[in-house]
Amino acid sequence: MTKPQIILFKNDIPDDLVIEGDIAIDTEAMGLSFKRDRLCAIQIADANDNAYIIQIEKNQQKAPNLKKLFESKEAVKILHYARFDVAMLYQYLNIKVENIFCTKIASKIARTYTDSHGLKELCRELLSVQISKQQQSSDWGAENLTKEQQIYSASDVLYLHKIRDKLSIMLIREDRLDLAKDCFKFIHSRMRLDLAGWESVDIFSHH
Repeated sequence: MTKPQIILFKNDIPDDLVIEGDIAIDTEAMGLSFKRDRLCAIQIADANDNAYIIQIEKNQQKAPNLKKLFESKEAVKILHYARFDVAMLYQYLNIKVENIFCTKIASKIARTYTDSHGLKELCRELLSVQISKQQQSSDWGAENLTKEQQIYSASDVLYLHKIRDKLSIMLIREDRLDLAKDCFKFIHSRMRLDLAGWESVDIFSHH
C-alpha cells in the first residue's frame, strides 16, 4: 500500500469530488447505541488509498452528496459490521446504503475455522498488517479530531478493498458466495429491526 492520503471535510463531501469504483465506508459515533449515541464522523476510502473523513455536526440531518454516493446501486459499498454503520447512516442522515459487502459477515461465512472476525484479526491474517484499535473509544464528538484519531479512522477503511477481495476468493472456493450475498441483502431488514427495538432479539430463535 502506498502512503495513504487523508482528507478532512465538514458535514459533507464537496460537490466536485469524484470518487470512482467501489468504496469502503465506516462510521464513528459517541457510543454503540443507535438512538442514544449520535453519528460523529464518516470515513470513505477508494481503491487508490485515498481516505476521506467527514465530520458530522450535532443535529445535522442531511448530507446530500454522501446520500447520492451511498445510495448509488453501481459501486459496491464495503463495510465491516455493516449492520451498525448502515443503521447510523439511516438514523441520522436518512441515507440507505445500497449494494453492500460486509466483511464481518463474509468472514463468518468463509472463515469457519476461527471465532476471530474483527477487523484487526482480518488485517493480520489476510494482509499481514497490524492495525491499532487504541483510538476506538476516544471522543469522536470533539470539534477537531486529533492526528491519532485521523490515522485510526482511516485505517478502518483503507484495508477493506483488499480484505473483500481475499474473502471473496474464499467464499467462491467454498461455494458460499451466494449465501453471503443473501445475508448482505438482509442487512436493511436487520437495520429496521434494530431501530424499531429488536436489536437484542433473535427473531429466528425458537424462544
